Amino acid sequence: MSRFHVGGKVVDSVDLLMKKRWPWRLDVWPFAILYFVWLIIIVPSIDITDAAIVFGGLVALHILFWLFTVWSVDFKCFVQFSKVHDIHHADACKITPAKFSGSKEVVPLHFRNQVAGSSSVVDIQEIYFDFRKQCFIYSKEDGTFHKLPYPTKETFGYYLRSTGHGTEAKIVTATEKWGRNVFDYPQPTFQKLMKEHCMEPFFVFQVFCVGLWCLDEYWYYSLFTLFMLFMFESTMAKSRLKTLTELRRVRVNNQILMVHRCGKWVKLSGTDLLPGDIVSIGRWESGLFILFLVVFAVIAAGYVLVKGLEDPTRSKYKLLLSCSLIITSVIPPELPMELSIAVNTSLIALARRGIFCTEPFRIPFAGKVDICCFDKTGTLTSDDMEFRGVGGLNGSTELESDMTSVPLRTMEILASCHALVFVDNKLVLLDALVLLSSFSIWKINCRGGGHAVQIVQRHHFASHLKRMAVVVRIQEEFFAFVKGAPETIQDRLTDIPASYVETYKKYTRQGSRVLALAFKSLPDMMVSEARSLERDVVESGLTFAGFAVFNCPIRSDSAAVLSELKNSSHDLVMITGDQALTACHVASQVHIVSKPALILYLSHNGEGYEWMSPDETEIMRYNVKEVEALAETHDLCIGGDCIEMLQNTSAVVRVIPYVKVFARVAPAQKELILTTFKIVGRITLMCGDGTNDVGALKQAHVGVALLNAAPPTQSGSSSSESSKDESTKSVKSKKSKPTIESAGKAVSQNGEGGSSKGKVATSHSATNRHLTAVEMRREKLKKMMDELNEEGDGHAAPIVKLGDASMASPFTAKHASVAPTTDIIRQGRSTLVTTLQMFKILGLNCLATAYVLSVMYLDGVKLGDIQATISGVFTAAFFLFISHARPLPTLSATRPHPNVFCSYVFLSLMGQFAIHLCFLMSAVNEAEKYMPDECIEPDSDFHPNLVNTVSYMVSMMLQVATFAVNYMGHPFNQSISENKPFLYALLAAVGFFTVITSDLFRDLNDWLKLVPLPGGLRDKLLIWALLMFLCCYTWERFLRWVFPGKVPAWRKRQQVAAANLDKKKRV
Repeated sequence: MSRFHVGGKVVDSVDLLMKKRWPWRLDVWPFAILYFVWLIIIVPSIDITDAAIVFGGLVALHILFWLFTVWSVDFKCFVQFSKVHDIHHADACKITPAKFSGSKEVVPLHFRNQVAGSSSVVDIQEIYFDFRKQCFIYSKEDGTFHKLPYPTKETFGYYLRSTGHGTEAKIVTATEKWGRNVFDYPQPTFQKLMKEHCMEPFFVFQVFCVGLWCLDEYWYYSLFTLFMLFMFESTMAKSRLKTLTELRRVRVNNQILMVHRCGKWVKLSGTDLLPGDIVSIGRWESGLFILFLVVFAVIAAGYVLVKGLEDPTRSKYKLLLSCSLIITSVIPPELPMELSIAVNTSLIALARRGIFCTEPFRIPFAGKVDICCFDKTGTLTSDDMEFRGVGGLNGSTELESDMTSVPLRTMEILASCHALVFVDNKLVLLDALVLLSSFSIWKINCRGGGHAVQIVQRHHFASHLKRMAVVVRIQEEFFAFVKGAPETIQDRLTDIPASYVETYKKYTRQGSRVLALAFKSLPDMMVSEARSLERDVVESGLTFAGFAVFNCPIRSDSAAVLSELKNSSHDLVMITGDQALTACHVASQVHIVSKPALILYLSHNGEGYEWMSPDETEIMRYNVKEVEALAETHDLCIGGDCIEMLQNTSAVVRVIPYVKVFARVAPAQKELILTTFKIVGRITLMCGDGTNDVGALKQAHVGVALLNAAPPTQSGSSSSESSKDESTKSVKSKKSKPTIESAGKAVSQNGEGGSSKGKVATSHSATNRHLTAVEMRREKLKKMMDELNEEGDGHAAPIVKLGDASMASPFTAKHASVAPTTDIIRQGRSTLVTTLQMFKILGLNCLATAYVLSVMYLDGVKLGDIQATISGVFTAAFFLFISHARPLPTLSATRPHPNVFCSYVFLSLMGQFAIHLCFLMSAVNEAEKYMPDECIEPDSDFHPNLVNTVSYMVSMMLQVATFAVNYMGHPFNQSISENKPFLYALLAAVGFFTVITSDLFRDLNDWLKLVPLPGGLRDKLLIWALLMFLCCYTWERFLRWVFPGKVPAWRKRQQVAAANLDKKKRV
């Protein structure tokens, strides 16, 4: 049979094919005959030119014939394959997809041998083909192909008996059968994409037309058209390749799982999983808590089973049913729902504040955070830089703020060494110094002594180089202008001024951002030669031209937010790419640094490292063993070069956990810092705004990406504040006016920023002649500045682009301040304590239910259907209202308990359950005294009696007391009195049970199947209920006082991690 009907959702039918040998293909031997005829008959009989034309026609026909095998699968099969009836003779197959599932394809047919079993010596041959990432195997029994089967529809017993892959041979066999657990998005080469484009029918038709034009002697036009065709198609192929490359970058990170293989649990990447693996998954905390409750349920069920079997008159069916109900009752059906409600409530609350979460399971982690890490520029400080002036001129350490006194060469560096470019006739800002640069350009024009500065080549800023450079031409003379970190430029100067280090340290200690400016004259050369200069050549042998000094103001709320975090038992850390002195100054302003600071430097003699205070008055030798003790009295700061030293000396775990400020760090080092904090047991939060923070945001337990958007307007702002803001904006606009007016006047960037000849007007008259063009550029720049600074209403949602920090962060805040971190932590703590109280409440309810269904069931005590329904309604209402408790506006220094398994939770559960059990047993025993002669059948249907009535009333009283006692209010959430819905629900429940206990409405009690209570029993019941509540409340408050939440003891884990490293060194 040559055709198999599959009839699946992907494949409809399969045709068996065998590839013809090359000489017997229909696109080979017929044309070989035609070429032979042309050579033997046509060439001798006609002119050579005409013979060449005939040959060209044959070649064109041959190519067209071959292209049809590319365009049509059926034609390809007709030309290059032959049908076969025996599957063992086939080496390929034509796949006809199901309807609306794509086009036909020819795929190879594979044969492989599989070992039948350990005792078998005969291998089983497996025949299969791969089609669109799916494997189809031939079945001899059915005589057709089926999708590769996976063990997904086996019996429940099969999965219970499964032990995973027990031997390496089974693992190898499974890997060969199913392959790796990956989906590789194919990455084609440029050549492959270009070939695909060139084989398109329309492109072939265009090339054919070009050939016809060539025959008509349109050579230049034809060759130009052919060149343009190939350029267009290559551009399209390059664009597709770039898109596919970007798409491959967006992938889910591999996860490490516990897998049972070869008789033991091992850690494997998710890509190495195989069908049949036993994997450990799920929420350990919820599972272990339920396991804890199951122990009590099994004891209760065993007691019922033993007692029930002692009575031969009991129904065995109802006995087994009762045991099953007891065991299943400890798994609350509402547990997943209640936990989801708590998380969803926090998600909604965060979204209302402009904070969006893509990984909701991170919210409880926010409640456990004990260390908060912050980027500096753009996060703690504003992106707007206030220019102060130029320092270090003429050997002076003073700052020159009068730009008319600044040397012309320094002004030219400021005017050109930036990244303000024209893209698609639009100004694009790539460098924050553009404001400073444009300001300088305006000053040059005002002085009248400036010349046209044309940028020939630009070497953009690189974080690992800490500098940027441009090659410019001024009056046919070439210069190299460079700016960068002072310590980086220092090594590239031919002559270092005596006050160089003193000057830049003076201003970095004040928190200013300092960039060193330098230049060198280049020899005469062509523009093409200037553009081809190597970067190292451009940036070496420089002459110092001054320091550009400007402030990056701290955001107005940074200090207050970080102060609140510090007062709420959080350690604070700064991770920045800025200079160490600047970072320490800003850190001291925002409460990260509160003790004397020490910065780790390479020793002056180059031997070892030493700690030095910012003012250099305190110096001490670096010793890794003394870091922990030193951190008790000082706040430590290290740079990126020191982190490399720590990595080389395996001292990362010993030092990084005690550092408060990390300066001059690369993106990879930020990630290393967060990883180290996690190794020693810290629960981390990272807040940043740039792509250089992506690695750290991904590593943190709670990553918060800030989008540069204005926060929502607060309704409580006063009119005076509004007027103040407006006046501030007015001043800013006045200051920026020269900046805006000057854009494009003095710089020609690769010919884009000036006139058509690459010239730029520098005189006042020239400026007037080109006033219209300048005004247009000014308006473009002004509009761009407004968009970048987000000075609008802030209602427009920021656009998240591929590569932004928000792509890697579980939390994204539409704010330009760090205030969202406190909102996230508040909601995290609220969710954490809500989850904790839900576990406790559900645990107590399940323990009470296990007792009612066991001991009391043996005595024939049952609850009515209506009674159970009323109980469920109150329970659902209580859970709903406690999950909607709002967090307090201020973070507390008291921390919530991080997990369920702690002494506080265990003792609270056991103590309250003992009190509940005592109350329940006492009430039932007291009720039995009033009905001693009544016989209760254990397996009979429910009918109202005194014991049932008392049991129901007591269980409902216990339920209300459980919610009221275990509600976690201050210092994390609203108290019961502040959470009005929950308060009203409690009062309604208390009122309801007081009414039914007092028997005020007989009709209501009859509907609930409740019998009247004797007067003495009713009074005792109410008094015992009050005593039960007071005892539980006192016990709970006592335990909260004895076991407060504490900061995790990370130092012990840090010591263990350091000890493990020492062991590895010795090994």
